[in-house]
Amino acid sequence: MDKRETTIERANRYMFNTYSRFPVTLVRGKGCRIWDEKGKEYLDFVGGIAVCALGHASDLVADTLKKQAETLVHVSNLYYTLPQTDLAQMLVENSFADRVFFCNSGAEANEAAIKLARRYMNINSDTTKNTVISMDNSFHGRTMATLSATGQKKVKTGYNPLLEGFRFIPYNDLASLEQAMDETICAVLLEPIQGEGGVVCPDPDYLKGVRNICDEHNCLLIFDEVQVGMGRTGKLFAYEHYGAQPDIMTLAKALGNGLPIGAMLSVEKLARAFGPGSHATTFGGTPLVTAVSLAVLRSLIEDGWIEHCREAGNYFKDALNKLKEKYSFIKEVRGMGLILGMEIDRPCESVVEACMEKGFLINCAHGNVLRFLPPLVVTKNEIDMLTNAMDQIFEDMDTE
Repeated sequence: MDKRETTIERANRYMFNTYSRFPVTLVRGKGCRIWDEKGKEYLDFVGGIAVCALGHASDLVADTLKKQAETLVHVSNLYYTLPQTDLAQMLVENSFADRVFFCNSGAEANEAAIKLARRYMNINSDTTKNTVISMDNSFHGRTMATLSATGQKKVKTGYNPLLEGFRFIPYNDLASLEQAMDETICAVLLEPIQGEGGVVCPDPDYLKGVRNICDEHNCLLIFDEVQVGMGRTGKLFAYEHYGAQPDIMTLAKALGNGLPIGAMLSVEKLARAFGPGSHATTFGGTPLVTAVSLAVLRSLIEDGWIEHCREAGNYFKDALNKLKEKYSFIKEVRGMGLILGMEIDRPCESVVEACMEKGFLINCAHGNVLRFLPPLVVTKNEIDMLTNAMDQIFEDMDTE
């Protein structure tokens, strides 16, 4: 009898090899914990890459999903639905925005933002304002437009010709932004905190400065909050920390707690540029996914999870800084809320693997930055378990 192939062997046989996967098959989760098919338990400090804000197998998500699945799963956007309308209203009432467009992912939300900015300027500007300024080391998605807008060469290699109309400057550098401005610029696109770029936070007045420069040069400001939005920083949206409002904002990831949804939010004057037939998507904002997203958003706001994130994040950051004081190879701890990064002076893959061996899932960003994105429901005890394990790992590294 032929030996049965494992899940990993079958996946490697039938699926595209587009991910560097760890040799583990995860089968179930609850809260911040997740189990593989062999029964090993892990504490998850990746959270689906900032997706599972309320944790794995949330009762709220499961109950809402079941109820809506038994009511109405999908209709065309040629018709109105209640969950979609309710979610749009709640997003508007808790943000700078006046209008919401729903799609299926962060890349699609950023694609919509780029299209809206260009369309608005094409309709309302006498000059050819169609260039988008983006940042070095940024990440905005994998479609051709969002790939073209991403400031990381490693994800763009092999896809030439990329789309025209994007210009790149250093992040956190107002002088470079001012120098890059001319009559062709229609928008500045940036992440309030660069997640994939290594959890890089801006100077306190940087976003205000960007806002002012955009206003002076009659161009739009787009904030990509796909990773940092939805309570991740200790406020519902990261821009709230910095006192600078965008014209357009994009969301995804934690908005659906695991269900695929994206959203582009904008002020009213821009929204008028998107009339019937100007942009669309079949699956954007289905009753199923918007019902879950609405329940998630309400829970984040009303059940205290954003405040909990802020407190847990401060506790976590203090614990990481204590490790920094102890080990000289730790260069910096940065971030806010529960998007935190620890930069070390060497590649961090071995630390990620050692943590996995001990039952902890963490992530590596930008080569040498350990990134932590746990569910917002993580407890101080679970944080202690991880940092104690990292202490042991670092001690072993220090003696090598």
